[in-house]
Amino acid sequence: MPTNLLIATRNAGKLRELNTLLGDVPFDLVSLSDVGIDDEVEETGETFEENAALKAETYARLSGLPTLADDSGLEVDALGGEPGVRSARYAGEDASDADRIAFLLRKLENVPKERWSARFRCVIALAWPGEPTEFHPGACEGMIVPEGRGSNGFGYDPIFLVPQMNKTLAELDSDEKNRISHRSVAARSAASALAGRA
Repeated sequence: MPTNLLIATRNAGKLRELNTLLGDVPFDLVSLSDVGIDDEVEETGETFEENAALKAETYARLSGLPTLADDSGLEVDALGGEPGVRSARYAGEDASDADRIAFLLRKLENVPKERWSARFRCVIALAWPGEPTEFHPGACEGMIVPEGRGSNGFGYDPIFLVPQMNKTLAELDSDEKNRISHRSVAARSAASALAGRA
């Protein structure tokens, strides 16, 4: 009988995406809401690994369940890797996706467009009560474009161009995105580790 695996998020878009990416693992996926956890974990880490571990380990301790947490963000080379771990809070705590995109593009105004190389990075942490946390990283290389395109993504997806497809992440359909995205690379690695736990 499958064990529950807690997915440490309340972000509906991320939960849907991870459900798809981890769909065939031998676990029943449950969310923080499903198990009645209202506690928020302060993401105080300096790296994606530290933030993912903070969430996974805290929620594993609170729930007693194996827990998957991820931290991800956009790194723009011309901005020294910003927004990085601050991707969600880059334009302030209550900023919308549109606010964050506008803020990032303002920062790039005086940088030549050929230097707008960027990557999305994701680190998935798997925490098992009483065991060392495992890490599964993924990355997707691309370029920032000056105007948003597409409506299938969230966050910075509309301004992140995947050069080999000549489309932004928000222009890709779910199947295309799930083949190449940073989260899908990390999730495939995590899914393989989870399959070994069956």
